[in-house]
Amino acid sequence: MARNKVTVIGAGNVGATIAHWIVSAELADVVLVDIAENATKGKALDLFEATPVVRKDVKLTGSNDYETTRDSDVIVITAGVPRKKDPVTGQFPSRDALVRTNQEIVGAVTKKAASFSPNAIIVVVANPLDAMCHVALHESGFPSHRVIGMAGALDTARYKSFIAEALNLSVKDVHGIVLGGHGDEMVPLPRLTSVAGIPLTELLPEDKINAIIERTRKGGGEIVGLIGVSAWYAPAAAAFEMTEAILKDQRRVIASAVLLNGEYGYDGLYVGVPAVLGSNGVEKVIEFELTESERAMLDKSADAVRSVVGVLGY
Repeated sequence: MARNKVTVIGAGNVGATIAHWIVSAELADVVLVDIAENATKGKALDLFEATPVVRKDVKLTGSNDYETTRDSDVIVITAGVPRKKDPVTGQFPSRDALVRTNQEIVGAVTKKAASFSPNAIIVVVANPLDAMCHVALHESGFPSHRVIGMAGALDTARYKSFIAEALNLSVKDVHGIVLGGHGDEMVPLPRLTSVAGIPLTELLPEDKINAIIERTRKGGGEIVGLIGVSAWYAPAAAAFEMTEAILKDQRRVIASAVLLNGEYGYDGLYVGVPAVLGSNGVEKVIEFELTESERAMLDKSADAVRSVVGVLGY
């Protein structure tokens, strides 16, 4: 029986780490694709040379030729310009400039990859995440259930890790979810967060919960502030979690950026919501009642996403 095949577009920190997670789980053969051919081949070869040590039978290919991606089951798109300070001015590029630059990059790679793997499921990691989902959907021509954004999975992971740290408890026992767009307007839900079934509100005072929420919203910026570039370990782990759920048809409920068609009152917009991920991509969007304040926060988040998407010109 043939192994599954995953193409990771972009062999930078995030892409290479996604490949590493996939190899560690012996989940699929991996094709790393990037315009930097030698570096991409080198990373794939280096990772392949580790497989005897970790005892994983996985084929790895590094290339700048999209022919090598043919018949992929999942395409993970990490290509694009990350948030990075200008070394001279110390400033970040404007939002619109970043959106337009990455629209061009993500659009081009999506079109190429989709032509070789018309039945694949696309997982978008490139930023600005929600807007790039719209680009991948537009350029691939795929149905929306096969174009999914890695947003909520990462934001939820950060939220859970900060809760576990505050309580000095295992991350395995923390359960919760983060809705909304991937950015400062994301919507953590403390009333639906628990530790081994115990409501979070019973374990931490409101001020500490609010501090965790604020840190979650600024999680990406905190990493950039410390090392000057975007995070890669946690984003890669989140993308792997989604890819695994798809390839193994796990039907896991993972907060993902999906195109909503009336759910939660939004239409034609990628927003992070609880989604059942399986072999068809998004199998189902799970809806639940929001409080008035939660609805207000989600509306604000959706407005922020809509504003960025408006730059695309679709």
